[in-house]
Amino acid sequence: MRIAPATALDATRERFRASIARGDLASWPYDDRHAAAAADPRTLLADARSVVCVAVAYAVPAPPPARGHGLVSNYAWSNDYHHRLYALLRNLARAIEGLGGATAIACDTAPIAERAFAERAGLGWIGKHTNLIAPQLGSYVFLGEVVTSLALAPDEPLRTTCGSCTRCVSACPTGALRGDYTIDATRCISDLTQRRDPIPLDLRPLIGEWVWGCDLCQEACPPTVRAPRDAASFAPRDDATRAPDLQALLAVRSGEYERRYARTAMGWRSAAILRRNAAVALGNGLDRADVPALERSLAEDPHELVRAHVAWALGRIGSPRAEAALRAALARETATLVRDEIRDALTTFSQTLVVS
Repeated sequence: MRIAPATALDATRERFRASIARGDLASWPYDDRHAAAAADPRTLLADARSVVCVAVAYAVPAPPPARGHGLVSNYAWSNDYHHRLYALLRNLARAIEGLGGATAIACDTAPIAERAFAERAGLGWIGKHTNLIAPQLGSYVFLGEVVTSLALAPDEPLRTTCGSCTRCVSACPTGALRGDYTIDATRCISDLTQRRDPIPLDLRPLIGEWVWGCDLCQEACPPTVRAPRDAASFAPRDDATRAPDLQALLAVRSGEYERRYARTAMGWRSAAILRRNAAVALGNGLDRADVPALERSLAEDPHELVRAHVAWALGRIGSPRAEAALRAALARETATLVRDEIRDALTTFSQTLVVS
């Protein structure tokens, strides 16, 4: 826990605005007003004088990749961290209120530049992967803030930087990281798996088997690699949450989604988004054994977004049965989005990778 003064961070506001102008955040509804609000704690509390910043480690050992199973970011394996972190912050806010201060709480739930204020408070520094890196903890940390009207003694920022290290930049398959402490979020795998519209065609092969989030840049980060991974309270709910069977995920419907995923950080989207992501991961697996499951999904899934990505996956696998499934679907499909994906898959069929 560290304390930052509740003064507006002008440089952060301008960096945010520059990101918006470049189109880095085009998949999110951010604008200049949001940039200004995030840089000024007085947006949350009019008489704010201090920001109490908290970092909570959540890393636990990652399982080895398993064929036919998807990859989920470490932060989403357990019950949704927002609720537990909010409870911790609520207790802290009560203590501050007991001293006579007004408070407002944020933990990825309000427009405040969490990483920038955590850096200003000396909790860590922002790395080239744009995550906060905390000494001894690495970047696997959840951040939260209590903004208060109390004038608390601020802590000093760290003088640490990433120096010449660019391992996170090299580890990013989509080239989302530029190496200058900025990120094109429209190319970030974590963002791609959470967006609600079709994933761009050129980026789908680069996603690999990730079905929610991505940890590649953090797994390449030396301070994070060296940090302990013993946050037992954030252990995975179960194996299906940590590394879901892709064929099972492709078939998940709302009822099972609510039971298994709604209480995790994956619960804010929908079952259809996870099925779409499973389709992309299966396509990248290039395993003909997955074609029957994809074939069923193309015929039965109620969401055209899912069927469209299933069509792409079948085209990418490229077996004779996959081609037959695509041709049969084209004859019955009425959704323009899906028909276009089927045609694209058939047009490029001979160029797809085939596994024996």
